[in-house]
Amino acid sequence: MRPPTIRDVAERAGVSKSLVSLVLRGSGPVGPEKREAVLRAVRELGYRPNAAARSLSEQRTRTVGVLLDDLRNPWFVDLLDGLNSPLHTAGLHMLLADARLNRRIGHDLAEPFVDLGVDGLVLVGTVPDPGELGALARRMPVVVAGAREPLLPGVDVVAGDDERGARLATEHLLGLGHRRIAHLAGHGAVGALRRRGFEEAMRAHGAEPLTEPGDLTEEGGYRGTVRLLSRPDRPTAIFAVNDMASVGALSAAGELGLRVPHDLSVVGYDNTSISRLRHLWLTTVDTAPHEIGRRAARCLLDRFERPGAEGRLRLAAPALEIRGTTGPPPGLTGLTD
Repeated sequence: MRPPTIRDVAERAGVSKSLVSLVLRGSGPVGPEKREAVLRAVRELGYRPNAAARSLSEQRTRTVGVLLDDLRNPWFVDLLDGLNSPLHTAGLHMLLADARLNRRIGHDLAEPFVDLGVDGLVLVGTVPDPGELGALARRMPVVVAGAREPLLPGVDVVAGDDERGARLATEHLLGLGHRRIAHLAGHGAVGALRRRGFEEAMRAHGAEPLTEPGDLTEEGGYRGTVRLLSRPDRPTAIFAVNDMASVGALSAAGELGLRVPHDLSVVGYDNTSISRLRHLWLTTVDTAPHEIGRRAARCLLDRFERPGAEGRLRLAAPALEIRGTTGPPPGLTGLTD
């Protein structure tokens, strides 16, 4: 039995072959009903594009390089899932690399992707060298996902609204009655924006912001929390720059004999799978990583069609996920029981 062809898909969907091609490439104006009809026909027929033939005819490898700032970060898993789906629908395959590992062994971060002739590049997380990124963008379509680096010519940036998310977290704690709130801060542009949102929300409510430097890791969150809780005027709540730092904060509180949330409230950021573990059940900010990944893929596909377009910044709206690690400060707890 011969494999299904693009003509078979077009006949099953009741559309032209050219429209099927547009849907599979993820480009061009296609109505939602016709797009769904094509995708349904693809599924029903089990159609798979001939990647080798397409690469030869289009002079493309049908691959996209994805450079992760740190493969250990669980937030990237949901982003990659959102990124992969539109790329797969367009007949593209992802090639992954860990920037942290490449830096440690002294390898050029993106050169292997260039050597492999990828059609485009998605950088996930903090960009190590904006100058190098600009040079790459002159050679291929480039999109940055999940970071807030300065806009460069020809580079799209898709990220969460970090200032807004930090304000949501801080205002939640202020609304519970907390005034001594500390922020376990991070580094880079994202860390700076989350710190700014925290400080602005605190000052808007007449509260003095307290910031403790951190490094986005569990160990950094642990050390910073130990320092904060050793203060004579220790905070009653901690807002951490990400979920990993929050785990460190929870560990430090437990070792010091403090109960969460009765003695200390903790809020994280990113809504990773870690935050949803039942024994943690962490209040956190959902940054919509799946949506960020999907939008990043859409930007890359658009850039294939418009390679000379200006760089754009697209922000996904955050939302607060209230779980079990936040409550009123100790002085107010009795009043609410």
